[in-house]
Amino acid sequence: MLDIAPSETSKPRRRLPNQRWQIYPQKAEFAQKLAISNHISPIVSQLLINRGIETLKAAQAFLEPESLILPAPLEEFPDLALSVELLQNAIASSEKIAICGDYDADGMTSTALLLRSLRALGAKVDYAIPSRMHDGYGINKRIVEEFHSEGVGLILTVDNGISAVEPIARARELGLKVIVTDHHDIPQQLPPANAILNPKLIAESSPYRSVAGVGVAYILAVSLAQQLGETRGLIQPMLALFTLGTIADLAPLIGVNRRWVKRGLQLLPKSHLPGIQALIQMAGVQAREQGDKGTRGQGEGGQGVYSSSSPLSSSSPSSPPNTKSLKPEDIGFKLGPRINAIGRIGDPQIVIDLLTTDDMGIALERAMQCESVNQQRQEMCEQIEQEAIAYVETEFITSLPQDRVLVVVQPNWHHGVIGIVASRLVERYGVPVFIGTYEDDTHIRGSARGIPEFNVFEALQACHDLLGKYGGHKAAGGFSLPAPNLAKLRSRLIEFANQCLEPQHLKPLLKIDTQVNFSEINHQLYQQLNTLHPCGIDNPDPVFWTPNVQVVEQQIVGKGHIKLTLAQTIEQQQYKIKAIAWRWRDYYPLPSRVDVAYKLRENHFNGNTAIEMELIGVRLPTQSHLFFRSSTRPLTTTFEYKQRHYTCGIFQQNSLPELRIKNSEGKVLVMQPGHTIGLLGNSREDAKEVDVCEPQYDNIIQAALQALSVLSSKS
Repeated sequence: MLDIAPSETSKPRRRLPNQRWQIYPQKAEFAQKLAISNHISPIVSQLLINRGIETLKAAQAFLEPESLILPAPLEEFPDLALSVELLQNAIASSEKIAICGDYDADGMTSTALLLRSLRALGAKVDYAIPSRMHDGYGINKRIVEEFHSEGVGLILTVDNGISAVEPIARARELGLKVIVTDHHDIPQQLPPANAILNPKLIAESSPYRSVAGVGVAYILAVSLAQQLGETRGLIQPMLALFTLGTIADLAPLIGVNRRWVKRGLQLLPKSHLPGIQALIQMAGVQAREQGDKGTRGQGEGGQGVYSSSSPLSSSSPSSPPNTKSLKPEDIGFKLGPRINAIGRIGDPQIVIDLLTTDDMGIALERAMQCESVNQQRQEMCEQIEQEAIAYVETEFITSLPQDRVLVVVQPNWHHGVIGIVASRLVERYGVPVFIGTYEDDTHIRGSARGIPEFNVFEALQACHDLLGKYGGHKAAGGFSLPAPNLAKLRSRLIEFANQCLEPQHLKPLLKIDTQVNFSEINHQLYQQLNTLHPCGIDNPDPVFWTPNVQVVEQQIVGKGHIKLTLAQTIEQQQYKIKAIAWRWRDYYPLPSRVDVAYKLRENHFNGNTAIEMELIGVRLPTQSHLFFRSSTRPLTTTFEYKQRHYTCGIFQQNSLPELRIKNSEGKVLVMQPGHTIGLLGNSREDAKEVDVCEPQYDNIIQAALQALSVLSSKS
């Protein structure tokens, strides 16, 4: 056989996602034990193992979160009792309370939750939300001064305030009392508030540790209502807002978040809040029947959803077996973006009115405003993303492997949406992204998004002397800086990135749970996956993969999505399934044979329900069991294809495995795993490059691999 191999300088003409796949270790024996003890599929039990489940008891607690006995929040939060006392005294004396919220979904739902509950409990309460455009994040001295001039006696911050040392010091100077409720990381200096509620200040082992800002607000509001003996009629609306804000803020769905969100997703479809119903109606969300064993709760105040003793710390009785519920993705991809869009480019008062009104007419009007603003937000994101990509491809694409970070700053971008664009650039280029826009000639404001091996907040701290305000956490952050410092900031971030990132990190990491065959994908498996819900941060949607599937049909639909039909042949029987790949226009058309990574989704259309795939990863088939055999002896065989005889084999070329296929005329086709370009010819010198993904080459390659696979199984 002729010695032909792909040229080292050849470049693939078809682009595929630049990903690194990390497949969890498979623990078949323990997975089988979990499956038997919990009456679930071994596929689902492997998912539990991947989420840190190490014992049968832990599996039961995860599948049935209501079985856990929670500690009372008053025992966990040192300042909770004092906070309740301050609010109780303010209500009793008709002292004016002012809430200072935030303009993201967490902050706005927190504000609405406390407004509704405090007003229902008899408080005189108003609110203010800093302007994203003019104030930036968090309470400031201007807001404090305005509260003071309006006769406010008690300030209550929600989803902000933990770093606001100077504004809160000013409030105390003016004689105002301050309760800080926040969930962001703890700074070196705490503000001089009367009371601080922050889950980062309690034990890491506490089930309340993961709550977002709206979770802290919920705990405070329920505790106050219990103290006043006025829980009836309040709990369900608060739980609905808690669920909306927790998922929209991407809070970890573990601990009490998992337990309460599971309850809340069942309550949302029948919520009495006009704003919730209007949002659901405008977004076209439909509740689905849920029959999983972890579903709970129907009543309110002390019946069903909550026990008679404590809605925060006790378990509750089971609900009927089939209860209509929303899914986290209904909020994450439909309801949440409509709220967040207002905070990004609109007036937060629209959302506060939406979530606090009891008038369905007003609610529908505000929901329509959210819909319109969200459409504007989508158009802005698309435009800025394309401009950012063009800028990166022109200015930074060649230096990106050395820089290991992207710093993209351009004028005339709306800083309310550049954080979304940053996330999309991370997906595309696989590096941390710091994106900004000029507020004026002298100031820049930006957002940052990271990758698993890069800590955004620590990177910002390393640049503190170059920045104005900044904040965030490991995965994301925000910052401002004087425009003349931009070049130094880029250099400092490149230096930081090179200290913590290796070249292999510069591909988006795709964590995959387990391999599944198309024959195993059915409604029964999908229903069992519901036992893992609610899924989100720290409890992600299951990701499966299937090797060497055929792309039967594909077309571009909508705004650059690929709609596909995929097929897998198992023991001479073909199984087909529909799939969608969101925003994958750049990868169209996909090769005819690929390994696919995906999530499973239900598609409800014309009264029919089908299980479909959401593609999140694709790569050329590796056939690793053939290409990477431990034996150094070449694997060779003969086969027939379209009534012609061929010889084929797996050989080593420069220490790399390659497939060689030779016809009766002596012409050889050579390809290496993971490459889209091969060579075809009688010798290396006269060989031409060919796209091995094209059907005439792909079909014969698959025939050769099938023949080699049969031979390998016999050896």
